[in-house]
Amino acid sequence: MATTARPDKGNDILTYRDGKLNADWQKERFDLVNGLITAAYPTVKASIKWAQPVWETAEGPMIFFRGASKHVTVGFWRGAEFQDPDGLLEGEGDRMKHLKIKEKDEVNPEILTGFIQQAVTLNAQKGDPTKGK
Repeated sequence: MATTARPDKGNDILTYRDGKLNADWQKERFDLVNGLITAAYPTVKASIKWAQPVWETAEGPMIFFRGASKHVTVGFWRGAEFQDPDGLLEGEGDRMKHLKIKEKDEVNPEILTGFIQQAVTLNAQKGDPTKGK
């Protein structure tokens, strides 16, 4: 059985931003998320994986961003382990949780930075979350 290459694979995250996010508010949220991640952790690698922007440390993926018609999703591989006192994260899984952000929603950079820090810390402590650890 032949495999088909994904058309987005290998593109950089700005190609995704400019080609997949249709609304200005979605691009603004993307820029905010990307800016917070790269400001806090300049060595984090960003690329297209699983047809979406993914930020990862040497220990594996930690954050993804996905656009939809009425919202954007910022997901965390180990989000189920995060401290989330305000109950902002959604998801029923035993590992991943996400923020679903709509156009009218304000994003608190301090809270998002806290989630980013937790993602990096948990990857450093536990290794690659895609390896079942």
